[in-house]
Amino acid sequence: MNTHSPNQLFTNHTYTLFAEVLIPLALPKNFTWAVPDHLKEAVQPGIRVEVVLGKNKKYAGLVKKTFTEKPEAFNPKPILNVLDDVPLLHPEQLAFWEWIADYYMCTEGEVMQAAIPSNLKLSSETVLMWNDSYEDEMIELDDEEFMVAEALNLKKELRLNEVQQILDASHVYPVIKRLIEKQVCLVWEELKEKYKEKKETYVILQPAYHKEEALADLLNNWQQYKAPKQMELLMAYIHLQRTQGEVSQPELLKKSGATAAQLKGLVEKNILRTEKRAVDRIGSLPKDVIIDFELSPLQQQAAEKIETLFDEKQVCLLHGVTASGKTQVYVKLIEAFIRKGKQVLYMLPEIALTTQIIRRLQKHFGGNISIYHSKFNPNERVEIWNKVKSGEARIVLGARSAVFLPFRDLGLIIADEEHDSSYKQQEPAPRYHARDAAIYYASLFQAKVLLGSATPSIESYTNAQQGKYGLVQLMERYGNVAMPQIEIVDVKRVIKKDHSKVMLTPELHQAITQSLHDKKQIILFQNRRGYSPYQICGVCGWIPQCKNCDVTLTYHKSKNKLACHYCGTTYPVIYTCSACGSNRFIQKNFGTEKIEEMITEAFPDARTARMDYDSVKGKHDHDNLIKLFEQQKIDILVGTQMVVKGLDFEHVNLVGILDADGILNFADFRVNERAYQLMEQVSGRAGRKDGLGKVMIQVSNTEHPVLGFVQQHNYQQLFQYEMENRQRFFYPPFARIIQVIFKHKDQLIAEEAAQHMVNGLKKDFGPYVFGPANPVVNRIRNQYLSELLIKLPRKAPLIQQCKLQIAQQITIINATKRYSSVHIIPDIDPV
Repeated sequence: MNTHSPNQLFTNHTYTLFAEVLIPLALPKNFTWAVPDHLKEAVQPGIRVEVVLGKNKKYAGLVKKTFTEKPEAFNPKPILNVLDDVPLLHPEQLAFWEWIADYYMCTEGEVMQAAIPSNLKLSSETVLMWNDSYEDEMIELDDEEFMVAEALNLKKELRLNEVQQILDASHVYPVIKRLIEKQVCLVWEELKEKYKEKKETYVILQPAYHKEEALADLLNNWQQYKAPKQMELLMAYIHLQRTQGEVSQPELLKKSGATAAQLKGLVEKNILRTEKRAVDRIGSLPKDVIIDFELSPLQQQAAEKIETLFDEKQVCLLHGVTASGKTQVYVKLIEAFIRKGKQVLYMLPEIALTTQIIRRLQKHFGGNISIYHSKFNPNERVEIWNKVKSGEARIVLGARSAVFLPFRDLGLIIADEEHDSSYKQQEPAPRYHARDAAIYYASLFQAKVLLGSATPSIESYTNAQQGKYGLVQLMERYGNVAMPQIEIVDVKRVIKKDHSKVMLTPELHQAITQSLHDKKQIILFQNRRGYSPYQICGVCGWIPQCKNCDVTLTYHKSKNKLACHYCGTTYPVIYTCSACGSNRFIQKNFGTEKIEEMITEAFPDARTARMDYDSVKGKHDHDNLIKLFEQQKIDILVGTQMVVKGLDFEHVNLVGILDADGILNFADFRVNERAYQLMEQVSGRAGRKDGLGKVMIQVSNTEHPVLGFVQQHNYQQLFQYEMENRQRFFYPPFARIIQVIFKHKDQLIAEEAAQHMVNGLKKDFGPYVFGPANPVVNRIRNQYLSELLIKLPRKAPLIQQCKLQIAQQITIINATKRYSSVHIIPDIDPV
């Protein structure tokens, strides 16, 4: 990479080619740079280039397009270097980024920041450069300054970590500051490539011994070397080389029990040689396609109908009840598309779901499967990125970020559990919905999209009912297994002396005892993690709250800490009330940690485990826990939503939903839809093999209509009920929603800025604008929130006009001094 001094960069020059370059920053518009003559052939869309923004800050930008018309308002700076030999992505991805930025009201720089693996984004690293015009005597420098200056004079440039090694100290910045002030050196920024290939040493037999006769002579006359250990090492090498081909140094040393010194001896004898090679970080399986099952008649009808509908429609919804065998239908479709030479993206809403599906898909497609999600380290993600771009990765299984991968010939996207709100990105921008974005992305390739769910979102089901999507239904469990029996348990009948919430009713306790007796497994679901969601002073009613957010603190017993689940801050446990000095705290409600403790006490002989965000943070924790449960090494699994979604366990015959009131009473227009989805999905884990499953729902509001829909497994009734309510109150799918959130450390300023937005939109969109209002949680991370809700008719021109006006109002509000620091976030189609 070339290094330029600051005064060499921008000379007067007439340029004839210019490039619009994306920078991974939230810039209001893309910048233009000039293309020097010697880079004209190399600069093309999708290529990374080195550019300077501001005085001396370097970035690796991505060329969006080139053109010959010079900007009138300014003289573009020249591109410094081209960083790639071939484009980083294909034209379809650039078109996709532009659509995401336009639809979700963010910048293309923010999309770039989210889309590209961090190790393909270059970071600036400070470099010190020797100042050739320095004329003073170095004798005037102190000892530390002299050591750095002498090294700089010899090498001409040093990075900060090199300066630290020279000084053998951490306080390098004061020394550097003095050297800059004395004009000994200049500061420049050099881009540093973060991605590094993984290299491994391989052992190779020298050509002289490739012939059997020569090798036999060597072994027969080995006594001359008097090195029996080296002989053993050589024999181990020959065995490995003949059984598996290539031999790596770590593998050889492990197999032979030899040392690196003994290997070095064979290298010095010119018998073996070593060679460093770039290797794949992600181990690969043979690229076989083995479909070892036959679809049932119902599954076969569903698969054939999907293929027929794909002839007419781009998107198809597969509505299949839990355990109906949707995954087997997916496998058959994937096989059909990869045999046509197409790539397939299989999306799941959460990483937790990938572990079981990975094993099932690898059984059928082996090394054709690549996995992409946030638990992979940056270098692994780069390798998957490159495999997808080259077409080597045929099937990609991933969470929502996988939709940004640079597919070359995409044929099919499967969005499993399409209803799940985890497909929606919340923070930071772009706040995209991966399911909806996937439909647009597929259209760029004329690819097909299959949405699958036992409990489809109301919006997707409406699109299917109206004929926008194809609809295929699979309404029986595989093998004609019966749906689980649902029992509603009224917790009001259980009266506790301290009036605390009931965790385990006698009915559920008895059912767990019976299941354990029958050698079956149990899942207990509670949608709250931690030990106790909040504690309250028994004397005055004071409740400990987060200092940064307007929320109560959750007690985590295993860590003996109070934690805020919004900002992540932890606090010591409070034993004395700050208001009255009492030490009589009462634990209110219960989380998964408390349930696990209670179950362990109630059933000491049962093997109990917990599956929630706190217990499965490691890269392989999900997989290990699921494997233990599959192998029946766990009897009772307590968990949050993680246990609800798409997991397939043969031996579960009892599911307990411990607090359905908490699910049914959430303040959101989607509360009934979400409650049905959660309860139906978690109930679907029971009796998947033998149909003898039982689900017990503990609830106080036993008359809630959603409970009736769940008991009957009747999605159609829920859909009709919800559609009537949504139409009456003008909510999706009858309206399109834009939420605008205002954040500021001063509550009054946030509210004023929101009111300014209302005033600006009133003329054209008055009837559709609701608010401003403060959300339920009014302060997060010391930022007060104020919100607007805009409910628009489903008319594309009107929605686009509203987005433009919102963008204009944001610019006007932030240009006002009083509101310049207000963070304004438009959220399209919030969930």
